[in-house]
Amino acid sequence: MNKILSVIIESQKKKIEVLKKNEAELRSLAKTASTPNSFKKAIKRDGKISLIGEVKKASPSAGVLRKDFSPTDIAKQFEKSKVNAVSVVTEEEFFLGKINYIEDIKKAIDLPVLRKDFILEEVQVLESRAVGADAILLIMRILDEVKFGQLYALSKDLGMDVLVEVHTEKELRKVLKTGVEIIGINNRNLHTLRVDLMQTQKLIPFLPSDVIRVSESGINSVKDVLLLKGLGVDAVLVGESLMKAESIEDKIKELHIDA
Repeated sequence: MNKILSVIIESQKKKIEVLKKNEAELRSLAKTASTPNSFKKAIKRDGKISLIGEVKKASPSAGVLRKDFSPTDIAKQFEKSKVNAVSVVTEEEFFLGKINYIEDIKKAIDLPVLRKDFILEEVQVLESRAVGADAILLIMRILDEVKFGQLYALSKDLGMDVLVEVHTEKELRKVLKTGVEIIGINNRNLHTLRVDLMQTQKLIPFLPSDVIRVSESGINSVKDVLLLKGLGVDAVLVGESLMKAESIEDKIKELHIDA
């Protein structure tokens, strides 16, 4: 695990200890929250490639991505431009996210919302549902198989879909034992932070035909989207190139070939 990732994980563990003090309340809120929208149905469209637009203020590799950053305004632009689902980065220290972005965005739009964070414990799953998340990201790089199974089961019990992220064949092999429905191939190496779309090309042949295939990171142009569609990808998750764009709506028009 590289230094940045290790520091992020340690930071998360401290926040989790604080969060656990409110676990009973979060469990109650999670169970009484409104029924989730189906992230899975939103991004699986036969013969078409879907676009998951990501609300992300900053990243460790690129710094602040958008200075005029309003999560709800961005989400409204996403919905107006007919993206299929929204990903919201909520990690605070390194990505400058906030958990309440999800609540605010859910009030503003009707699209399914994915919480993207470094989820390590059940209390974070409860928190995700309590604030209205329709789906969560689970990263195989930072979870052992037992913990992954627990987090996945709880998410499904709460009605949320799960985007399971892998980067290597080893991680993918672990995932395929569990019968998951949505797999995201991260083109960014979490060790080096380098991005290579060929990571999707390398891993996609090993994905079963009934799994929804998502490609994440490094998608900047219509050429990239067409390449990934040709490989059999069902959806692309795009953050940085949208956040850096002068006009988010124009950039979505460029990328969203199957709108």
